[in-house]
Amino acid sequence: MAKIDLAKVPKQFCDNITIGFNPESFIIALFSGETAGIYAISPEHAKRLSQYLTHTISQYESQFGAIDAKWSPGILSPIQSVDMDRGGEEGK
Repeated sequence: MAKIDLAKVPKQFCDNITIGFNPESFIIALFSGETAGIYAISPEHAKRLSQYLTHTISQYESQFGAIDAKWSPGILSPIQSVDMDRGGEEGK
């Protein structure tokens, strides 16, 4: 696998994430404004992603200090999913 220089690749800010699953896969939707990238990964890859994030966050916190964040299921981001359902139209 080719090494990727993360400093050089284009980036989009992800302001919301939604994850669902079925017996065969996890579905991950990464929202950026009114668009989303939606990915399906195997349960094994989902587990490795969780482990990789835990490891990387630990490295980040060792360098920059603890991240003050609380996970609250159902929390809505500044870009609300209901806004996406309306297609961004106000008062519909």
